[in-house]
Amino acid sequence: MTAWTTTPLRRFARREWGPLFWTVKDALVRDRWRAAPMTLGAVCLTSVFQIVQNTSWGFQPVQNLGSVKAVDPLWLALLRTPLSLFVPALDLPVWGALAQILLVFGISEICIGWWRTLVIGYVATLAGTTYARIGLSLGADHPFGLPVSDRVVNDTGPSAAVVGLAIYVCWRYRAYLTGAIVIAVMIGEVLVKDNLAGKEHLAAIAAVMAVCVVRARWGPERSRAPLGRRPPPAAPLPPQRPGT
Repeated sequence: MTAWTTTPLRRFARREWGPLFWTVKDALVRDRWRAAPMTLGAVCLTSVFQIVQNTSWGFQPVQNLGSVKAVDPLWLALLRTPLSLFVPALDLPVWGALAQILLVFGISEICIGWWRTLVIGYVATLAGTTYARIGLSLGADHPFGLPVSDRVVNDTGPSAAVVGLAIYVCWRYRAYLTGAIVIAVMIGEVLVKDNLAGKEHLAAIAAVMAVCVVRARWGPERSRAPLGRRPPPAAPLPPQRPGT
């Protein structure tokens, strides 16, 4: 590969992911597993819920604590929402939820702090929960509507929070192309498989983008400055010999 093709790729990677990479790397080298204690707790809690809900005696208590459905009264859905993030979806493999939490929650906790991670995660999740009720009221014939059958769909798991956190971290670290790719993938998900989860992901993206706009316009000055230290300068490429 020539220097002409390698250098732009390196520059792009350093500009897009450099600050994020060095922030995460520095924290892991310095603190190791202590860099993301909330994330580790979330992984453990999700694992416990998965084990308990697959027992004959534990399924209903877990549903009572963290299962959210659009048919539920709003006050009950809001009451169950904090734990619903950590109740794995019944129709998906649990390792997917654990991987999402470990990777995205972990990066977010290191990059924006544990309490911002929880706030943004819950904003995204509540946006999805709210959309489900709006979508049902619009009806299946509306482009943003939902069929009546979605009233009883179990709306649990961390996916909406994960999508929202990915968008927020990309904005704070100016990884704009990566954020755009996440949005494009979520739109593609809805086009390929038009279901409640996909549309809730779009609602989560819209809510978090609204938060980003508000912070960029009216937030403190530090909200407008990119986070993360810049990567060290790249070593110059060796001069090429004539004819190579």
